[in-house]
Amino acid sequence: MFDAHLAALDLDSQYTALDHVQAQDVVATLRKSAFSSKDFHTLISPAAAPYLETMAQRAQQLTHQRFGKAMQLFIPMYLSNLCYNKCTYCGFSVEHKYPRLILSDKEILAEGQLLAQKGFQHLLLLTGEAEDKVGVDYIAHAITLLKPSFASIGIEVQPMSEENYNKIIAAGADGLTLYQETYHREAYQKHHLAGKKKHFAKRLDALEYGAKAGFHKINIGALLGLYAWRYEALALSAHLDYMKKKYWQSQYMISFPRIQEMFGEYNPAYDVRDQDLVQLICAFRLCFPDLGISLSTREPAALRDNLVGLGITQMSAESNTAPGGYSGMDSESQFDISDHRPLPLIQDMLKRKGYDPVVKNWDRVLS
Repeated sequence: MFDAHLAALDLDSQYTALDHVQAQDVVATLRKSAFSSKDFHTLISPAAAPYLETMAQRAQQLTHQRFGKAMQLFIPMYLSNLCYNKCTYCGFSVEHKYPRLILSDKEILAEGQLLAQKGFQHLLLLTGEAEDKVGVDYIAHAITLLKPSFASIGIEVQPMSEENYNKIIAAGADGLTLYQETYHREAYQKHHLAGKKKHFAKRLDALEYGAKAGFHKINIGALLGLYAWRYEALALSAHLDYMKKKYWQSQYMISFPRIQEMFGEYNPAYDVRDQDLVQLICAFRLCFPDLGISLSTREPAALRDNLVGLGITQMSAESNTAPGGYSGMDSESQFDISDHRPLPLIQDMLKRKGYDPVVKNWDRVLS
């Protein structure tokens, strides 16, 4: 499993070695006609930062070559904010005292109908982690309710066994998103104080159970700000390499969420600047040319507009991180979003930039 593989990589040494990359190493790498995962260390190094313009141009060319100018749009839908974990950075963390909400069948259908009417066909379902109340049976049932209205349904919920992932797929889901939050073991324990999420290896290895179950799309990522972003990048590239080689049947995506304001108080332990995010996106695009890269509404509108051409292939739109939030229900959100534009404005922006906003994946329609 990847947990054992990660422990053997000695990422601390790899991270330290990034400071020894020289400008001439970056120049030599950028002269290549094609890149591989072996070039990733060079492209995320501090020495590569002055070459962002060249990296961005190459990333844009490669994205257009591999993906054309189509941009997949999706929307998240929260089913519950009930959670038994204690996490320093999360608005759903168990110590926050506010009424918790679990959507009923009627409320699920109302939210789904509203989103379908807006034009969305790609839906991502999310919950807090409370297996006794919002476990596999509840989530599978929600998928069954929503399946007739959407072409694609993904989940971002607690880690599951292969057996339970099979139930989710049988209900109609085709995508799995599961972020490790941070790949640094000590930082992980510092930020996950209580609950089942404390178990680093269980979360890390759950992606393999999802791949074995047969998810068509798998999205991985780290929550930027919990530890040094270059360390997270090294771990993510290793995780991606491992999954692509071992479970090649699935399509892979990657996301780079940055911590945003939430219920309660939390200041990110590590700063991740806009230029850092650009370097991260470009490095992954250049070294993993067929990789899908997703950008969320955590980021402000102006930045999202500027990042469109640098490797992004999927964007969320009109997001609300509270259960029942689209229907106007009164519930607490997981975190604040920055880009509040409705779907038509996102579509107009993409069209002005020469992109085709896609709300339906014609190649993958659930039967």
